[in-house]
Amino acid sequence: MKSTRESRREGRLFYFFISPWLIGFIVFALLPVLASLYYSFTEYDIINSPKFIGFGNYNELFHDEQFWNSINVTLKYTFISVPLTLFLSLIFAILINQKIPLRGLFRTAMYFPSMISGVSMALLWFWVFNPQAGLFNYGLSLFGIDPIHWFLDEKYAMWALIIMSFWGLGGGMLIFLAGLQGVPSHLLEAAKLDGAGRLRTFWNVTFPLISPVFLFQLIIGLIESFQVFTQAYTITQGGPNYSTWFYVYNIYINAFKNFRYGYASAMSWILLIAVTIITFVIMKLSNRYVYYEGGQTK
Repeated sequence: MKSTRESRREGRLFYFFISPWLIGFIVFALLPVLASLYYSFTEYDIINSPKFIGFGNYNELFHDEQFWNSINVTLKYTFISVPLTLFLSLIFAILINQKIPLRGLFRTAMYFPSMISGVSMALLWFWVFNPQAGLFNYGLSLFGIDPIHWFLDEKYAMWALIIMSFWGLGGGMLIFLAGLQGVPSHLLEAAKLDGAGRLRTFWNVTFPLISPVFLFQLIIGLIESFQVFTQAYTITQGGPNYSTWFYVYNIYINAFKNFRYGYASAMSWILLIAVTIITFVIMKLSNRYVYYEGGQTK
């Protein structure tokens, strides 16, 4: 009986102490999500009361040229930026994992830029890509290449944003580094004794063991690439000629410029559903190429 009263008391204390988080989650996360689902079926401009229109917003989306353009722009960025970011993060992690002098300093120097993000990072790169005084064009001028108007030319604006995405390599590098340091040394030594070279050892021993880390990085990278906004908002405003009109930027324009909150909510739910489906498919396919300790797939 005493233990029962004690367990009830502990239960009440548990809910008491988590109540600030629980209230915050319900008020600032759950309710807005449910509200956006309702608004996606309405015509709502924040001034007038929501008017239920069923699937009208979704039907209009699939006939909206700008909607499909934003998907095309986002997918282009994703298919180029994510693989390059994963590759470079892994390469830098391998290099930093070597036994070299000042290794800790190099790790810090590689990770430090990823701590600076958002608007400050975008403004910094806006200066780097400045056509007249930017460091990038200055470097190109040393090889006799004429200045490039990076953010003013639709041929180069996307590439400039992709190059900007490499600024955050340090975070991915650190995660890969943790995975590399978790590879048992006796397996690497056994491969070396069997006559395997560095490339073969990496491909047949190291990479399978860090494949769960690679899977994690892939999924997070895809989700982040679908949510690119700050760079487009701060630097290009979706231009030139809609070449950087990203999906989330399109949501922002419809919600806070055109005041079409119902339409923007429908776009948001399509993004959520797409990300969920892509993540589910990747997790299902991962059973074929991801190694888990114990030989069991997830």
